[in-house]
Amino acid sequence: MNSIGFCSATDINMEAFSSSFLSKASIIIPKSTTTPPFLLYAHPLNISSVRIEEKPPNKVTKTATPTPTSNSKRSTSTPTPTPTPSPKSSSSLPPSTIPRRRAEPTTISSIIFNSFDNFINNFIDPPLKSSVDPKHVLSDNFAPVDELPPTECQVIQGSLPSCLDGAYIRNGPNPQYLPRGPYHLFDGDGMLHSIQISQGKPILCSRYVNTYKYAIERDAGSPILPNVFSGFNGLTASAARGALSAARFLAGQFNPVNGIGLANTSLAFFGNRLYALGESDLPYAVRLTSNGDIETVGRHDFDGKLFMSMTAHPKVDPETGEAFAFRYGPMPPFLTYFYFDTNGRKLADVPIFSMVRPSFLHDFAITKKYAIFADIQIGMNPMEIIFGGGSPVGSDSTKVPRLGIIPRYAKDESQMRWFDVPGFNIIHAINAWDEDDGNAIFMLAPNILSVEHTLERMDLVHALVEKVRIDLRTGLVTRNPISARNLDFAVINPAYVAKKNRYVYAAIGDPMPKISGVVKLDVSKGERQECIVATQMFGPGCYGGEPFFVAREPDNPDSEEDDGYVVSYVHDENARESKFLVMDAKSPNLDVVAAVKLPRRVPYGFHGLFVRQSDLDKL
Repeated sequence: MNSIGFCSATDINMEAFSSSFLSKASIIIPKSTTTPPFLLYAHPLNISSVRIEEKPPNKVTKTATPTPTSNSKRSTSTPTPTPTPSPKSSSSLPPSTIPRRRAEPTTISSIIFNSFDNFINNFIDPPLKSSVDPKHVLSDNFAPVDELPPTECQVIQGSLPSCLDGAYIRNGPNPQYLPRGPYHLFDGDGMLHSIQISQGKPILCSRYVNTYKYAIERDAGSPILPNVFSGFNGLTASAARGALSAARFLAGQFNPVNGIGLANTSLAFFGNRLYALGESDLPYAVRLTSNGDIETVGRHDFDGKLFMSMTAHPKVDPETGEAFAFRYGPMPPFLTYFYFDTNGRKLADVPIFSMVRPSFLHDFAITKKYAIFADIQIGMNPMEIIFGGGSPVGSDSTKVPRLGIIPRYAKDESQMRWFDVPGFNIIHAINAWDEDDGNAIFMLAPNILSVEHTLERMDLVHALVEKVRIDLRTGLVTRNPISARNLDFAVINPAYVAKKNRYVYAAIGDPMPKISGVVKLDVSKGERQECIVATQMFGPGCYGGEPFFVAREPDNPDSEEDDGYVVSYVHDENARESKFLVMDAKSPNLDVVAAVKLPRRVPYGFHGLFVRQSDLDKL
């Protein structure tokens, strides 16, 4: 085990526990028969943009001049405002603390609505649970930051490999306004943090995704739309916030036709376009300028063929260029499958009516022949609002999880098959592939133990990476855990999507949602063996995010699968500093070969990707 020079640490020895646990881990399953308190409750007129005080940098950073936004001809629906440039100032404050001017609510209707919103947040549904208490949820490096224009960074260790010429971009929740009431980690506005590299020189930029929700609330000077995950706990609170939203709509404060969701979860590149994604809205096309700035092009409905929303985890086949996706919702059909051709054109929907109740389908997997969906014990339960006083999204211990298999290019659901897999609850899928002439499917995914804690107590969740084999002839499902560690946010070499891979790079939960290190897994190892072959711990008080693999020679078909680098943002909570780390994927301990000191902290977030310079040029 190894630790980086960023913070010294010693890793916990898991060998004894792993050996004991994995020795009993093979399972055969038969086929199915089927911030400060006073800010949180401020008067609406006192709500302002997020301003987080941070440790000033050692020296003044250079900022590049933003370039104007150019809208694409293919972007549809309402136009999205150009990002507001940060004002030039000679202040010694770091860029993240320079406030941007915002409108304050001045109309009588806005004052009345905001006062009613305050009444709901103070008396009807105050944030009593820690899982929705902003003082808890937005503590430490989960606290939001303001936008950062393109700013040069300093390489403080090693040198950045030439294969990193391009941009690593990570998405995550960053609320535009300090919450006035309940707030869940998943509810923040999307902010993209990009480190663009050219000839070894890095530039950091952080910009909001200019969704319709973000834009109307920015212009209004206060929140307008309720939070999805924390705004509907119990019948009374749901009725009150629903009535307030209806009144705002009738008063013309927003139009739901333009989208009311977030783009805070991930990114995807397909059809020569880069999208910021969140499963509560349509994709938002974004682009990076030559000077490192991030611009939102607009909400994209693919010529009117994409309805309402799309998964934040589409799968792009690197060999065909096709992208496969789905949407889910509370009304039938609860699942709809579709894909995009090489040119990014959306093909026809395939509604899945054999999913008979709404389920939380965050991710899925594809092979060369099939698409695999997980119907897990987390679902949408309106009755919990009425009788339980809880959230509409929760767990159901009586439900038996199952996997659904449908041909990749299916025109309808006639060939959909479901397999019961008791105890198998996955939020993320790592990869899947065909074997035995297409008569068997292998799938890699972290299985969420204690699934009832997933949305409210993530610190109690343990995710166990498993290899699952589905025999399509006999209907047998075989499961084997491949590591005993708490692992999630796992990635592979993108060139191996939908085909057999050997290596996985996963984040260590310590506990979730904080990431204390990265491991490399060799999934070719035999059953009942611990598959971790390399570990990099970040050290005491240091936490990162989802790793991402970048191939050293992406255009070389003879390159080894693990010939490349693992990158991630890492934050030191003691020093209050963030870095961008580059680790050698082939080294025995994922050795750090380069480190970039960032001009300000990057909050913890969700998913990202690396986009090569040649692809950035296409944007």
